[in-house]
Amino acid sequence: MNIGEAARISGISSKMIRHYESIGLIAPSLRTEAGYRIYDDNDVHILLFIKRARSLGFALDQIKHLLSLWQDKERTSAAVKALALEHITTLTAKIEELTGMRDALQNLVDHCQGDGRPQCPIISDLSISDLSITSQPVSDLPHP
Repeated sequence: MNIGEAARISGISSKMIRHYESIGLIAPSLRTEAGYRIYDDNDVHILLFIKRARSLGFALDQIKHLLSLWQDKERTSAAVKALALEHITTLTAKIEELTGMRDALQNLVDHCQGDGRPQCPIISDLSISDLSITSQPVSDLPHP
């Protein structure tokens, strides 16, 4: 099948398939005499593996490692589990960071009157250039 068909079946764009090939995530495709890429069912299976790993938030280097583990019949499940646990730790840290960002923004929104006046704690907070001020409660922030 050509790259367009592989893209359609896998749900990964042709551009991304070429990118994955260029960074060595997938093996170089076979080529026709005219130079067109051709793929088989195994290639599409690998692309689907990559797509699923990406949907779980794995980085490309982690996916490369997962692919090598998947293709290694001597692998241990402990190695796969260790990689997944490492990723869970990273996701947990990102969730905590995003939760903190959401809570800080919600606090600013809660203290914004949202009326016709120009005073706005959201703008005031965003305009703070002295990092030591950011630990003050919103109600203590200056209003330009």
